[in-house]
Amino acid sequence: MLSLFRRYRRFIIVSVLLLYPLVAFLVSGRRGRDANFVDRAVIAMTAPLQSGLNWIIDGVVGAMSHYVDLRDVRQENDALRLENMQLRAAVQALGEARAENERLKQLLGYAEKEAGPEIPARVVGVNPVAKLLSVRISSGERQGVYRGMSVVTPDGIVGQVIRTTGGYADVALVTDPQSRVGVRVQRSRARGTAAGSGSGPLKLENMLRTEDVEDGDLIITSGTDGVYPPGLVVGRVANLAKKEHGMFQAADILPAVDTTKLEEVFVVGSPYQDAAPLVEGTR
Repeated sequence: MLSLFRRYRRFIIVSVLLLYPLVAFLVSGRRGRDANFVDRAVIAMTAPLQSGLNWIIDGVVGAMSHYVDLRDVRQENDALRLENMQLRAAVQALGEARAENERLKQLLGYAEKEAGPEIPARVVGVNPVAKLLSVRISSGERQGVYRGMSVVTPDGIVGQVIRTTGGYADVALVTDPQSRVGVRVQRSRARGTAAGSGSGPLKLENMLRTEDVEDGDLIITSGTDGVYPPGLVVGRVANLAKKEHGMFQAADILPAVDTTKLEEVFVVGSPYQDAAPLVEGTR
């Protein structure tokens, strides 16, 4: 018995100290009495323990409440983040659709103004070979596209069809080094040639030194090359160099169409389509 008390003496003492106030309260009942020395000693000894237990319980309850609140906030943030991503994707899709609608409206306006058939097409590929700057479009022989036809946008000329299949066609761009387009100055009607340079501006060639041409002049197709109908926009004159000697003057032509950003185009015929010369090297 003594060994059992020694083994559990701490537990027994704490239990007695904790049970004593309860027993005293039950014995005294409702009569109440003043706390004696033992009561005060027990209260003094158990008060810190009770305070500690209350602090631990309050801390655990507060931590659990805080965890629950954080979990709810995290779930709400995840839901809001997902909704934000969905809204951003929707806005981006609407912006792309709006831009496409604007381009199609321009194409429709061009088709209504022009006489003769125009075949709409989308650019579906780009030739990676630097020797021939070309793109592939989504209209071919089944849609009435044939070799030698010209390709344009409402802003100006794009290039010439050099190869067709059932549902596709390849277009050599005006920026290709082999490209040559008969042009004239819209203001003075002076004639020349727009030559592709591979990158950057076209080159104005065969413009007589005596002709009236200035920087900023609008260059249009002359219709004399048997490929492009007359009056289509090519670009504007820049960096004009009037030579003191020789037959010709030189200048750059800033293209009206950025061929690196093509998406929708028109394929148009020519009065001289049957006899239209192709870009050199594609025969």
